[in-house]
Amino acid sequence: MDAKELIEQIAKAIVDRPEMVEVKSVEGENSMVIELRVDKNDIGKVIGKNGRTITAIRTILNATRSQKEKRQVLEILE
Repeated sequence: MDAKELIEQIAKAIVDRPEMVEVKSVEGENSMVIELRVDKNDIGKVIGKNGRTITAIRTILNATRSQKEKRQVLEILE
């Protein structure tokens, strides 16, 4: 399972409308940006209180990265 699939599975488990979850990855030279788009009513669930949920997701993402030289960044889009 790659990082994009991992983020998609986690997001679908958290939100009320999993059919609205979209994940795209944009690879750069030194980094990979993973863009997460959810329903506007589910953004708060993905972020969590004081940003704890999104911080935990980013921690999991960084712990599982396969290419150590590439930095992975998770962004939430509206």
